[in-house]
Amino acid sequence: MNKTGPIIVIEDDIDDQQMLIEIFEKLNHKNDIVYFSDGNAALDYLNMTDVHPFLILSDVNMPRINGFELRSKIFTNEQLQTKCIPYLFFTTSTTKKAVLDAYAMSVQGFFIKPNSIGGLEETIRKIIDYWKECIAPSHYE
Repeated sequence: MNKTGPIIVIEDDIDDQQMLIEIFEKLNHKNDIVYFSDGNAALDYLNMTDVHPFLILSDVNMPRINGFELRSKIFTNEQLQTKCIPYLFFTTSTTKKAVLDAYAMSVQGFFIKPNSIGGLEETIRKIIDYWKECIAPSHYE
């Protein structure tokens, strides 16, 4: 895990994306934030770059490929596995089955987007702070 790498945000809702842009600017973390509106574009980016992202925040319900399909493609890609990128779902609603399925795919977190901008900001802050402190196997390379 590269703690100085970009944070990948995959969010198809433009309003949610704009709120996240404002929140990340306010939190003033040093990481670049790279936004994608669909999973295929994010996967292309991850496969075509030598960049080692810090983490991925992915919506679940997206056009073209959903968050589960994207996670599966990343998780089974040997090149991307070695980058040790934490993959977290960040969605508006969920079901017990979706949460169970996510953790069965080794997703590192599943979050419901809070209804308020303050709640959303606090959740994003907690996520970033946690992963900044966390040590991954890549720490020892």
